[in-house]
Amino acid sequence: MHRITGKAGGDSLIEMSPTDSFNDEMNGYDQHASSSTGSFQEGPSPSPLTPDVCVETCESLNTSLASLSPSDYSDSPQTEPQTLERISALTGLSRKRALFLKFRSRIDKQQHSKDSVFFRDGVRMIDFVLSYVEDKDGERKQERRRLYEANLVNVGLELETEDKSESDDGKTYFVKIHAPWEVLATYADVLKVKVPFKTNDIPDDSEMPMNWLSTPFRLPEHIMHPQPDYFTAPFDKSKSDFFLIDNKDTFFSPSTRNRIVYYILSRCSYFRNECGDKDKKGIKRLLNNGTYSAAFPLHDSRYWTRSKDANCESDRYSLHKHWARFFCFFKEQPLNLIRKYYGEKIGIYFAWLGFYTEMLLFAAIVGTICFVYGILTYDDNEWSKEICSDEIGGNIVMCPLCDKKCGYWKLNTTCNSSWQSHMFDNVGTVFFAIFMGIWVTLFLEFWKRRQARLEYEWDLVDFEEEQQQLQLRPEYETKCTNRKLNRITQEMEPYLPVTSKCARTCLSGATVVLWISLIIACIIGVIAYRLAVYAAFASIMKDSATTNIQVVGPYITPQLATSVTASCINFVIIMILNLMYEKVAVWITDMEIPKTHLEYENKLTVKMFLFQFVNYYSSCFYVAFFKGKFVGYPGNYEYMFGSKLRNEECDPGGCLIELTTQLVIVMTGKQVWGNIQEALVPWLMNWWSSRKARNHPESLYSRWEQDHDLQGFGQLGLFDEYLEMVIQFGFITLFVASFPLAPLLALINNIIEVRVDAWKLTTQFRRPVAAKAHSIGAWQEILNGMAVLSVVTNAFIVAFTSDMIPRLVYMYAYQPEGEMNMKGYINNSLSVFNISAIPLDNKPDDGESPSWFNSSITTCRYRDYRYASGHEKEYSHTMQFWHILAAKLAFIIIVEHVVFVVKFFVAWMIPDIPSDVRARVKRERYLVQEYLHNYEVEKLKIQLIQNAQSDDCNCTPMIYPSIPKHEVLSECL
Repeated sequence: MHRITGKAGGDSLIEMSPTDSFNDEMNGYDQHASSSTGSFQEGPSPSPLTPDVCVETCESLNTSLASLSPSDYSDSPQTEPQTLERISALTGLSRKRALFLKFRSRIDKQQHSKDSVFFRDGVRMIDFVLSYVEDKDGERKQERRRLYEANLVNVGLELETEDKSESDDGKTYFVKIHAPWEVLATYADVLKVKVPFKTNDIPDDSEMPMNWLSTPFRLPEHIMHPQPDYFTAPFDKSKSDFFLIDNKDTFFSPSTRNRIVYYILSRCSYFRNECGDKDKKGIKRLLNNGTYSAAFPLHDSRYWTRSKDANCESDRYSLHKHWARFFCFFKEQPLNLIRKYYGEKIGIYFAWLGFYTEMLLFAAIVGTICFVYGILTYDDNEWSKEICSDEIGGNIVMCPLCDKKCGYWKLNTTCNSSWQSHMFDNVGTVFFAIFMGIWVTLFLEFWKRRQARLEYEWDLVDFEEEQQQLQLRPEYETKCTNRKLNRITQEMEPYLPVTSKCARTCLSGATVVLWISLIIACIIGVIAYRLAVYAAFASIMKDSATTNIQVVGPYITPQLATSVTASCINFVIIMILNLMYEKVAVWITDMEIPKTHLEYENKLTVKMFLFQFVNYYSSCFYVAFFKGKFVGYPGNYEYMFGSKLRNEECDPGGCLIELTTQLVIVMTGKQVWGNIQEALVPWLMNWWSSRKARNHPESLYSRWEQDHDLQGFGQLGLFDEYLEMVIQFGFITLFVASFPLAPLLALINNIIEVRVDAWKLTTQFRRPVAAKAHSIGAWQEILNGMAVLSVVTNAFIVAFTSDMIPRLVYMYAYQPEGEMNMKGYINNSLSVFNISAIPLDNKPDDGESPSWFNSSITTCRYRDYRYASGHEKEYSHTMQFWHILAAKLAFIIIVEHVVFVVKFFVAWMIPDIPSDVRARVKRERYLVQEYLHNYEVEKLKIQLIQNAQSDDCNCTPMIYPSIPKHEVLSECL
């Protein structure tokens, strides 16, 4: 055994060769508690070494050298404590230069740069890093660390510690972790990691005709396909020679290595065996109680330059160069390289986001065409011409829109609103609503095919959720003290009693209901604001005060001012509630103690989505389906909950334009705020760290310090990204009939989103722990549900929110001249009310009525289909109202059935798994069976030959050499 240890006062360096045995003493767990003289030792007998002292020619470093006594840069035992004291007294650049001189004098020719991702021996790769800072509670935390690290060694991991004196801040210790082959092989067997056993021999026939057209959008082949294509099988430690193992150090990818190490870290305990406190387990708990400040795998290089170590890959640099830059927005994504570096779970997310963005292109094109159609048919809008004309709209007196403070008004004052409404409320709206219902189906079905192809290419075909059921969450194992027999594995496993589970579920559900009720209360408050403020705006603007505002003045009406301000207030409330509820959702999910990681994610997904669904969409549902529907009529208005606030009427241009306003403000505001939050804030937070990394010499600013200064990806990092996109998906599907440009806005946002997320991952975040996932999980079912709901909501929007159906009924059934045009529609759609029936206390009391309001006006008009005063059915709904209602219901039924039939037909026509993928899967399964059979036959032959050649030997024949055994942290073995 060879061991080299350098100790000098408070700093220490521990090196272990790969062949070392492991125990607590060897790894120096007591190194931080005491101070000893420094020397270099090899084996049991110390032999002093005289390092070459470098001669520094840089003038600035000479200045720092002159500030120290000769003993300050000497490694002799007598001078080392004084050296540390002098360096600790320095600050800023002087301290950095002194450290540089000190460590230059100690590093021999064989020692690697601190920018390397290997141990100091240059052979063992750093798979994980733990960091900590000593504080007032140092003794307890030091004991936890000592026990925890000792247990890590017991399971076979190798550790190397960097002392705080070698860190840039002089406070942080770094524990580097390496998983040797024995540990990797053991846990690869436990986790059923798929590894190659044969080169893929199926020819790739996926070439598309006119493939040269896509050349500008492609990336280099070595970036798109960084690894050869193999047939794979789950790793079996007892059959290691069955697999294509060329180099054990690189056989498992870095993402697989850090996943295995994190699996061990999350299950390793930090208590003595005699103590028996099994609640003390896992790195997550140690991070929460401050024993360690961070735990993370290392990036393989700096993102702005390749690694100078020839044995180290530079995938991070390649990702930043070809993927994480905005000017690469038109290029394809290197999904295989993303998967190799970050793991399948993050790879699946970016694959879905990229596919969703590609499909948005078609929806954006059609939506833009429909919007342009509305503009081009601007002059054919007959009803808007009637509203704007002085002969028709100028002679129609409308009833007050609020009590007391609102006066009578002329219809032609809504001219601009009518023209704006036509851009979204036209025949193209119906076509686009039907198109989006079919587009959603095509998107989901084609994604299933794309996902199936990725499952095969990324070795996830046989990855089933049942495998994750064997991987219990460490929190579940520690908090569930009861045990029961598992009928499948026939082993005792922890479980949560039914009574406790029901109580936790009820409390969790009550909390969710409480927060949803809070959202509804906020929405009611915003509605009350709209009702109260509208009268104020009407009173302020009654004398056309806004006409003094240039450009936009003539377009500002009380209705528009109320709608815009209410939408902005609603958006602010949404953002505030989101920040508050996210922490609550995590807390109540932790309280439920889910059994597996899959169950945890599903529970959290449901809670967050239900809340976000109500939070973001409730205001849109109100405007679309409730506003203006329960108003009553003059003299008999409906009031909000019996108060003095009269229920809100639609804008004179229709409720659809208000829904458009609400959708634009909430959707656009969310996207802009999200991009600012995701891009600008992380950039500002990490600007100093990046600047420090670029300006530091590699020998001072190590790889683990660079990554330590970055942000952690966070528990909800990927979850938040999915949630953001699903909410956006709801905006462009549930209410797209009111705003055909919504897919275009989403497309622009997503083009930015892909590159912003890529930039954050490669430059601003520590490397996340790799995780497997064969699909987008519960989000797939949520998208399917929203796709079905979108057909219903868009049909109701066209029928009840827009004026499309009343116009068609008028043109085909009530046009007085029998012509197929809209002449006379405005007069037909307005009912007449006798002004003398208005209660005196509801008439304008401003003292200055408009000049056109005089005693000669005896009637006013309002939007409804009711009989006039004096009719035997006075103020009751006319027959035309019922015809229109029947037409609306018929339209909903017909459109829903047509779209659903097309959806199901398309889903039936498009198979979920491409035929070539199905063939490749069958081929791989056949080869696995064949090769395993041949392998077992050859193994049996070798055993028979060995038995025949060793008749005189009584020992058991061994095919594999004996290997040391370590404790395996797994409930399923």
